[in-house]
Amino acid sequence: MKIDRIHHVAYRCKDAKETVLWYQSMLHMDFVLAIAEDMVPSTKAPDPYMHVFLDAGNGNVLAFFELPTQPPMGRDPNTPEWVQHIAFRVKDRAELLQFKAHLESRGVPVLGVTDHGAFHSIYFFDPNGHRVELACPDPEEEALVRRLDAVKWEMLEDWSKTKRAPKHAAFLHARELGAAA
Repeated sequence: MKIDRIHHVAYRCKDAKETVLWYQSMLHMDFVLAIAEDMVPSTKAPDPYMHVFLDAGNGNVLAFFELPTQPPMGRDPNTPEWVQHIAFRVKDRAELLQFKAHLESRGVPVLGVTDHGAFHSIYFFDPNGHRVELACPDPEEEALVRRLDAVKWEMLEDWSKTKRAPKHAAFLHARELGAAA
């Protein structure tokens, strides 16, 4: 048995219509489906919801639930806001920079471009407070990923024992972090 692919990833939203329009306008995603019920099919709990689905490309689906009878959504106060995010791949750096300009021209604050070695990213927040990343491959992506693949198990084992960042892949962020790496 093996997982075929992700069917969809679902997050909560404050307003389903605002969310759909934002993802259409800012990230050019198509609105593909809406489902609404007064009862949750899996739990049978009475909990009206709107469930919207967006095309994130190549069969990937991003979904949101608006839950009007639940307390306002929040986030885990013990997890830094940079940790939990969803990342989308774009073709190349030129397209990444086009998205950055597009978002900024519409008033969305954008962090980056950040050099992650094998890829480069920008970061911003959707209207629900979810952190979003757009990433493009580095020209040396394949070679860097091979180097990372060669050390992944050793790194994981070292981390498991020490809970300190192993330096096997310090080369990855050397350009971004410089002497700090």
